[in-house]
Amino acid sequence: MQMALDEAQQAYEAGEIPIGAVIVCKDRVISRAHNLTETLCDVTAHAEMQAITAAANTLGGKYLTECTLYVTVEPCTMCAGAIGWAQIPRIVYGALDEKRGYHEYAPKAMHPKAEVTGGVLEEECRSLMQSFFRSKR
Repeated sequence: MQMALDEAQQAYEAGEIPIGAVIVCKDRVISRAHNLTETLCDVTAHAEMQAITAAANTLGGKYLTECTLYVTVEPCTMCAGAIGWAQIPRIVYGALDEKRGYHEYAPKAMHPKAEVTGGVLEEECRSLMQSFFRSKR
């Protein structure tokens, strides 16, 4: 999760919403990403989407069935759907997203056998988000 927080910090410094994601497969980091929605002018360029695409390219296939996704904030509905379609079996996130998180809008979006763990480095993840939005107001 610390690597995902490092990615989130890079996003923060670039003026992006500070969310970072890392995908690990068989104890090896295969992708790291952060939000690029402002940089790419693309609302779908969330950290999770970038990490999934990079991981699929690294592994040479669209299914990430032996991977774990670490992300600093609870995935949104769009990302949860992509995580489900990629069949990622383990998802670990930091802070809840009370306004846009998948739990609220699409609690069944993840693959039915996925193991989801929240609250890992939660305070650090939340603090970075709060700091970012305070600086924008």
